[in-house]
Amino acid sequence: MDSGGITVAALMQQVLVGLSRTTILFIVSSGLSLVLGVLRIPNVAHGSLYMIGAFVTYSVASFFGQTTAGFIIALAVAPLVVAAVSLVLERGLLCHLYDREHLMLLLFTFAFTLVFGDLVKMIWGSDYRSLSAPAIVQGSFDLGGFPFPRYSLFLLVMGPLVALGLWLLTNKTKIGKIARAAAVDREMVDAIGIDVSKVFAAVFVIGCYLAGLGGALVAPTQNITQGMDHTIIIEAFLIVIIGGLGNIWGALLGAAIFGLTDAIGILIWPQFAIVFPYTAVVIVLLIRPRGLLKAIW
Repeated sequence: MDSGGITVAALMQQVLVGLSRTTILFIVSSGLSLVLGVLRIPNVAHGSLYMIGAFVTYSVASFFGQTTAGFIIALAVAPLVVAAVSLVLERGLLCHLYDREHLMLLLFTFAFTLVFGDLVKMIWGSDYRSLSAPAIVQGSFDLGGFPFPRYSLFLLVMGPLVALGLWLLTNKTKIGKIARAAAVDREMVDAIGIDVSKVFAAVFVIGCYLAGLGGALVAPTQNITQGMDHTIIIEAFLIVIIGGLGNIWGALLGAAIFGLTDAIGILIWPQFAIVFPYTAVVIVLLIRPRGLLKAIW
Protein backbone atom coordinates (compact mmCIF):
# COMPACT_ATOMS: atom_id res chain seq x y z
CA MET A 1 0.00 0.00 0.00
CA ASP A 2 1.74 3.15 -1.21
CA SER A 3 0.02 6.34 -0.13
CA GLY A 4 3.11 8.49 -0.56
CA GLY A 5 2.31 9.20 -4.20
CA ILE A 6 -1.23 10.44 -3.58
CA THR A 7 -1.66 14.06 -4.61
CA VAL A 8 -4.38 16.55 -3.75
CA ALA A 9 -5.52 16.56 -7.40
CA ALA A 10 -5.75 12.75 -7.46
CA LEU A 11 -7.69 12.76 -4.20
CA MET A 12 -10.09 15.41 -5.49
CA GLN A 13 -10.58 13.43 -8.69
CA GLN A 14 -11.51 10.30 -6.73
CA VAL A 15 -13.83 12.28 -4.48
CA LEU A 16 -15.66 13.55 -7.56
CA VAL A 17 -15.76 10.03 -9.01
CA GLY A 18 -17.12 8.79 -5.68
CA LEU A 19 -19.79 11.48 -5.68
CA SER A 20 -20.86 10.55 -9.21
CA ARG A 21 -21.20 6.93 -8.09
CA THR A 22 -23.10 8.22 -5.07
CA THR A 23 -25.69 9.60 -7.49
CA ILE A 24 -26.51 6.15 -8.87
CA LEU A 25 -26.50 4.55 -5.44
CA PHE A 26 -28.74 7.27 -4.00
CA ILE A 27 -31.29 7.13 -6.83
CA VAL A 28 -31.65 3.36 -6.54
CA SER A 29 -31.52 3.31 -2.73
CA SER A 30 -34.00 6.16 -2.33
CA GLY A 31 -36.57 4.18 -4.31
CA LEU A 32 -35.97 1.12 -2.13
CA SER A 33 -36.12 3.27 1.01
CA LEU A 34 -39.40 4.85 -0.12
CA VAL A 35 -41.01 1.44 -0.60
CA LEU A 36 -39.64 0.20 2.72
CA GLY A 37 -40.75 3.30 4.60
CA VAL A 38 -44.34 3.42 3.35
CA LEU A 39 -45.25 -0.12 2.25
CA ARG A 40 -42.98 -2.02 4.68
CA ILE A 41 -41.91 -4.26 1.80
CA PRO A 42 -38.28 -5.46 1.49
CA ASN A 43 -38.39 -5.43 -2.30
CA VAL A 44 -35.53 -7.71 -3.34
CA ALA A 45 -36.68 -7.38 -6.97
CA HIS A 46 -35.66 -3.71 -6.88
CA GLY A 47 -32.25 -4.63 -8.31
CA SER A 48 -33.87 -6.57 -11.15
CA LEU A 49 -35.91 -3.50 -12.12
CA TYR A 50 -32.67 -1.52 -12.14
CA MET A 51 -31.22 -4.11 -14.53
CA ILE A 52 -34.29 -3.94 -16.77
CA GLY A 53 -33.94 -0.16 -16.84
CA ALA A 54 -30.36 -0.50 -18.10
CA PHE A 55 -31.31 -3.02 -20.82
CA VAL A 56 -34.28 -0.96 -22.00
CA THR A 57 -32.04 2.11 -22.16
CA TYR A 58 -29.60 0.17 -24.33
CA SER A 59 -32.35 -1.03 -26.67
CA VAL A 60 -34.02 2.37 -27.08
CA ALA A 61 -30.73 4.23 -27.52
CA SER A 62 -29.51 1.63 -30.04
CA PHE A 63 -32.75 1.96 -32.00
CA PHE A 64 -31.89 5.63 -32.53
CA GLY A 65 -28.27 4.87 -33.39
CA GLN A 66 -26.90 5.72 -29.94
CA THR A 67 -27.21 9.43 -30.65
CA THR A 68 -27.60 12.15 -28.04
CA ALA A 69 -31.30 12.45 -28.87
CA GLY A 70 -31.63 8.67 -28.65
CA PHE A 71 -30.06 8.61 -25.20
CA ILE A 72 -32.34 11.40 -23.98
CA ILE A 73 -35.37 9.48 -25.28
CA ALA A 74 -34.06 6.29 -23.65
CA LEU A 75 -33.51 8.15 -20.39
CA ALA A 76 -37.15 9.19 -20.46
CA VAL A 77 -38.61 5.88 -21.70
CA ALA A 78 -36.70 3.27 -19.68
CA PRO A 79 -37.85 4.37 -16.20
CA LEU A 80 -41.43 4.58 -17.50
CA VAL A 81 -41.21 1.01 -18.81
CA VAL A 82 -39.94 -0.12 -15.40
CA ALA A 83 -42.74 1.83 -13.71
CA ALA A 84 -45.30 0.11 -15.94
CA VAL A 85 -43.87 -3.33 -15.09
CA SER A 86 -43.96 -2.46 -11.39
CA LEU A 87 -47.58 -1.29 -11.64
CA VAL A 88 -48.61 -4.63 -13.14
CA LEU A 89 -46.69 -6.45 -10.40
CA GLU A 90 -48.21 -4.36 -7.61
CA ARG A 91 -51.82 -4.30 -8.85
CA GLY A 92 -51.79 -7.89 -10.05
CA LEU A 93 -50.12 -9.63 -7.13
CA LEU A 94 -48.44 -7.60 -4.44
CA CYS A 95 -51.51 -5.62 -3.34
CA HIS A 96 -53.08 -8.85 -2.08
CA LEU A 97 -50.16 -9.60 0.25
CA TYR A 98 -49.69 -6.41 2.29
CA ASP A 99 -51.00 -8.02 5.48
CA ARG A 100 -48.62 -10.97 5.22
CA GLU A 101 -45.40 -11.37 7.21
CA HIS A 102 -42.30 -9.55 6.02
CA LEU A 103 -40.51 -12.85 5.40
CA MET A 104 -43.21 -13.93 2.97
CA LEU A 105 -43.02 -10.59 1.16
CA LEU A 106 -39.25 -10.91 0.95
CA LEU A 107 -39.50 -14.42 -0.51
CA PHE A 108 -42.22 -13.25 -2.91
CA THR A 109 -40.10 -10.41 -4.29
CA PHE A 110 -37.05 -12.70 -4.40
CA ALA A 111 -39.02 -15.06 -6.63
CA PHE A 112 -39.47 -12.19 -9.05
CA THR A 113 -35.73 -11.67 -9.28
CA LEU A 114 -35.60 -15.14 -10.82
CA VAL A 115 -38.53 -14.40 -13.12
CA PHE A 116 -37.08 -11.09 -14.28
CA GLY A 117 -33.66 -12.68 -14.73
CA ASP A 118 -35.12 -15.28 -17.08
CA LEU A 119 -37.12 -12.63 -18.95
CA VAL A 120 -33.99 -10.56 -19.50
CA LYS A 121 -32.16 -13.63 -20.79
CA MET A 122 -35.04 -14.46 -23.15
CA ILE A 123 -35.28 -10.93 -24.55
CA TRP A 124 -31.66 -9.77 -24.62
CA GLY A 125 -29.71 -13.00 -24.35
CA SER A 126 -26.76 -13.61 -22.06
CA ASP A 127 -24.19 -11.51 -23.93
CA TYR A 128 -22.77 -8.28 -22.59
CA ARG A 129 -24.18 -5.03 -23.92
CA SER A 130 -22.44 -1.67 -23.92
CA LEU A 131 -23.74 1.83 -24.47
CA SER A 132 -21.66 4.90 -25.26
CA ALA A 133 -22.30 8.13 -23.40
CA PRO A 134 -24.09 10.74 -25.54
CA ALA A 135 -21.75 12.90 -27.59
CA ILE A 136 -22.52 16.02 -25.58
CA VAL A 137 -21.02 14.46 -22.42
CA GLN A 138 -18.34 12.28 -23.99
CA GLY A 139 -14.68 12.83 -23.22
CA SER A 140 -13.24 14.52 -20.17
CA PHE A 141 -11.86 17.79 -18.93
CA ASP A 142 -8.61 18.47 -17.13
CA LEU A 143 -8.67 18.46 -13.34
CA GLY A 144 -5.25 19.45 -12.07
CA GLY A 145 -3.55 17.18 -14.57
CA PHE A 146 -6.09 14.36 -14.23
CA PRO A 147 -8.92 13.69 -16.71
CA PHE A 148 -12.43 13.78 -15.22
CA PRO A 149 -15.23 12.31 -17.38
CA ARG A 150 -17.90 14.73 -18.50
CA TYR A 151 -20.54 12.06 -17.97
CA SER A 152 -19.55 11.89 -14.30
CA LEU A 153 -20.17 15.63 -14.12
CA PHE A 154 -23.60 15.01 -15.65
CA LEU A 155 -24.29 12.49 -12.88
CA LEU A 156 -23.19 15.03 -10.27
CA VAL A 157 -25.87 17.37 -11.61
CA MET A 158 -28.56 14.67 -11.77
CA GLY A 159 -28.11 13.62 -8.13
CA PRO A 160 -29.19 16.92 -6.52
CA LEU A 161 -32.02 17.28 -9.05
CA VAL A 162 -33.45 13.88 -8.09
CA ALA A 163 -33.01 14.66 -4.38
CA LEU A 164 -34.84 17.97 -4.82
CA GLY A 165 -37.60 16.26 -6.79
CA LEU A 166 -38.06 13.67 -4.03
CA TRP A 167 -38.17 16.37 -1.37
CA LEU A 168 -40.81 18.30 -3.30
CA LEU A 169 -42.80 15.11 -3.89
CA THR A 170 -42.81 14.01 -0.25
CA ASN A 171 -43.24 17.44 1.34
CA LYS A 172 -45.16 19.64 -1.10
CA THR A 173 -47.61 17.33 -2.85
CA LYS A 174 -50.83 15.78 -1.59
CA ILE A 175 -49.79 12.22 -2.38
CA GLY A 176 -46.45 12.78 -0.65
CA LYS A 177 -48.12 14.01 2.53
CA ILE A 178 -50.59 11.12 2.48
CA ALA A 179 -47.74 8.66 1.94
CA ARG A 180 -45.85 10.11 4.92
CA ALA A 181 -48.99 9.80 7.04
CA ALA A 182 -49.52 6.21 5.87
CA ALA A 183 -45.94 5.38 6.82
CA VAL A 184 -46.70 6.46 10.40
CA ASP A 185 -50.29 5.21 10.81
CA ARG A 186 -51.85 3.55 7.78
CA GLU A 187 -54.96 2.50 9.73
CA MET A 188 -55.79 6.11 10.56
CA VAL A 189 -55.30 7.17 6.94
CA ASP A 190 -57.65 4.41 5.85
CA ALA A 191 -60.15 5.38 8.55
CA ILE A 192 -60.56 8.95 7.23
CA GLY A 193 -61.66 7.66 3.84
CA ILE A 194 -58.41 7.67 1.84
CA ASP A 195 -57.83 4.62 -0.35
CA VAL A 196 -54.52 3.45 1.08
CA SER A 197 -54.24 0.77 -1.58
CA LYS A 198 -53.95 3.39 -4.33
CA VAL A 199 -51.42 5.35 -2.28
CA PHE A 200 -49.34 2.20 -1.88
CA ALA A 201 -49.53 1.54 -5.62
CA ALA A 202 -48.35 5.08 -6.40
CA VAL A 203 -45.47 4.87 -3.91
CA PHE A 204 -44.39 1.45 -5.20
CA VAL A 205 -44.40 2.68 -8.80
CA ILE A 206 -42.40 5.81 -7.89
CA GLY A 207 -39.86 3.73 -5.99
CA CYS A 208 -39.46 1.35 -8.92
CA TYR A 209 -39.31 4.27 -11.36
CA LEU A 210 -36.22 5.42 -9.44
CA ALA A 211 -34.69 1.95 -9.84
CA GLY A 212 -35.27 2.20 -13.60
CA LEU A 213 -33.79 5.71 -13.67
CA GLY A 214 -30.70 4.46 -11.86
CA GLY A 215 -30.32 1.67 -14.43
CA ALA A 216 -30.73 4.15 -17.28
CA LEU A 217 -28.09 6.49 -15.88
CA VAL A 218 -25.58 3.73 -15.16
CA ALA A 219 -25.90 2.16 -18.63
CA PRO A 220 -23.11 4.23 -20.28
CA THR A 221 -20.69 3.65 -17.39
CA GLN A 222 -20.44 -0.16 -17.30
CA ASN A 223 -21.25 -3.35 -19.14
CA ILE A 224 -24.96 -4.13 -19.18
CA THR A 225 -25.38 -7.77 -18.34
CA GLN A 226 -27.30 -10.32 -16.33
CA GLY A 227 -26.14 -10.30 -12.75
CA MET A 228 -25.75 -6.55 -12.47
CA ASP A 229 -28.81 -6.61 -10.24
CA HIS A 230 -27.10 -8.72 -7.57
CA THR A 231 -24.44 -6.20 -6.58
CA ILE A 232 -26.71 -3.16 -6.62
CA ILE A 233 -29.41 -4.73 -4.43
CA ILE A 234 -26.86 -5.71 -1.77
CA GLU A 235 -25.39 -2.21 -1.81
CA ALA A 236 -28.84 -0.58 -1.79
CA PHE A 237 -30.02 -2.56 1.24
CA LEU A 238 -26.81 -1.75 3.12
CA ILE A 239 -27.20 1.93 2.30
CA VAL A 240 -30.82 1.94 3.45
CA ILE A 241 -29.87 0.16 6.68
CA ILE A 242 -27.01 2.49 7.63
CA GLY A 243 -29.01 5.55 6.61
CA GLY A 244 -32.11 4.57 8.57
CA LEU A 245 -34.86 2.32 7.23
CA GLY A 246 -37.29 4.33 5.14
CA ASN A 247 -35.42 7.64 5.55
CA ILE A 248 -34.74 9.26 2.15
CA TRP A 249 -32.07 11.62 3.46
CA GLY A 250 -30.51 8.71 5.28
CA ALA A 251 -30.27 6.98 1.90
CA LEU A 252 -28.42 10.01 0.54
CA LEU A 253 -26.00 10.01 3.46
CA GLY A 254 -25.47 6.25 3.23
CA ALA A 255 -24.89 6.44 -0.52
CA ALA A 256 -22.29 9.17 0.00
CA ILE A 257 -20.45 7.07 2.57
CA PHE A 258 -20.54 4.01 0.33
CA GLY A 259 -19.56 5.84 -2.86
CA LEU A 260 -16.75 7.92 -1.32
CA THR A 261 -15.14 5.09 0.64
CA ASP A 262 -15.19 2.93 -2.48
CA ALA A 263 -13.55 5.64 -4.60
CA ILE A 264 -10.94 6.54 -1.99
CA GLY A 265 -10.23 2.85 -1.41
CA ILE A 266 -9.39 2.48 -5.12
CA LEU A 267 -6.87 5.31 -4.74
CA ILE A 268 -5.28 4.07 -1.50
CA TRP A 269 -5.31 0.29 -1.91
CA PRO A 270 -6.72 -0.80 -5.29
CA GLN A 271 -6.35 -4.54 -4.68
CA PHE A 272 -8.68 -4.41 -1.68
CA ALA A 273 -10.83 -1.41 -2.59
CA ILE A 274 -14.02 -3.46 -2.23
CA VAL A 275 -13.30 -3.85 1.49
CA PHE A 276 -13.45 -0.11 2.26
CA PRO A 277 -17.20 0.56 1.83
CA TYR A 278 -18.20 -2.60 3.68
CA THR A 279 -15.82 -1.70 6.51
CA ALA A 280 -17.49 1.71 6.68
CA VAL A 281 -20.88 -0.02 6.93
CA VAL A 282 -19.66 -2.18 9.83
CA ILE A 283 -18.25 0.85 11.67
CA VAL A 284 -21.51 2.81 11.23
CA LEU A 285 -23.62 -0.09 12.50
CA LEU A 286 -21.33 -0.62 15.49
CA ILE A 287 -21.69 3.04 16.46
CA ARG A 288 -25.37 3.49 15.47
CA PRO A 289 -27.09 0.11 15.05
CA ARG A 290 -30.40 1.75 14.05
CA GLY A 291 -28.79 3.87 11.32
CA LEU A 292 -27.44 7.37 11.04
CA LEU A 293 -30.86 9.06 10.81
CA LYS A 294 -34.20 8.18 12.34
CA ALA A 295 -35.65 5.00 10.90
CA ILE A 296 -39.26 5.15 9.70
CA TRP A 297 -39.75 1.41 9.39
